[in-house]
Amino acid sequence: MSYQHQYIDGTHIHYPLGKVVCIGRNYAEHAKELNNPVPTEPLLFIKPGSCVVPLGGGFKIPTERGSVHYEAEIAVLLGKALSTHPTEEEVLDAISGFAPALDLTLREVQTRLKEKGLPWELAKSFDGACVLAPFVSASAFSDLTDIGIRLSINGAVRQDGNSQSMLNPIVPMIQYMAAHFSLHAGDVIMTGTPAGVGALSVGDELVLELPGVSRFTGSVL
Repeated sequence: MSYQHQYIDGTHIHYPLGKVVCIGRNYAEHAKELNNPVPTEPLLFIKPGSCVVPLGGGFKIPTERGSVHYEAEIAVLLGKALSTHPTEEEVLDAISGFAPALDLTLREVQTRLKEKGLPWELAKSFDGACVLAPFVSASAFSDLTDIGIRLSINGAVRQDGNSQSMLNPIVPMIQYMAAHFSLHAGDVIMTGTPAGVGALSVGDELVLELPGVSRFTGSVL
């Protein structure tokens, strides 16, 4: 299924789908659960726009390359380009919306790549590796250090986090990203996942939400 940015009322967002800029290990408990060191500076990587699929209608996972892990994250949609060193006000003005999202990872593949000191693209950038729900307007949140993210699978809560636990809060994170990559309208920022990641299976029924603000269902096909 093709992807286009949209708001929760179904309105299409005219920004083109750009790149997906991600931060790894942005919650200390998630780093610990995978026996990874807590980074001392932001750990960034990029997913291509070609890997983005919508949550609605369900999504497929590659079943022939080992386990596919879910990582629920707060996704930030940019509606304006940012300069190399944006101010806090410029970052806030550039944010168009927020959505719950899944950063899917081929975990065994990633482990092998990490052991060899190689990049993660094979584990993080396959087709369908970024699952996005519709966005709510940026105005839905007055405090970006208090945004919840929750994932339930088959009726059980698997991840339940909040941006207040981020090692790199959303605005400074985007400022750091902008210092290294050109950021444009339509780009998506993935802000890291809280503890509780695990493997997906075909047939799983998911509820992905920004608690109290937006809630969506999806399934693994």
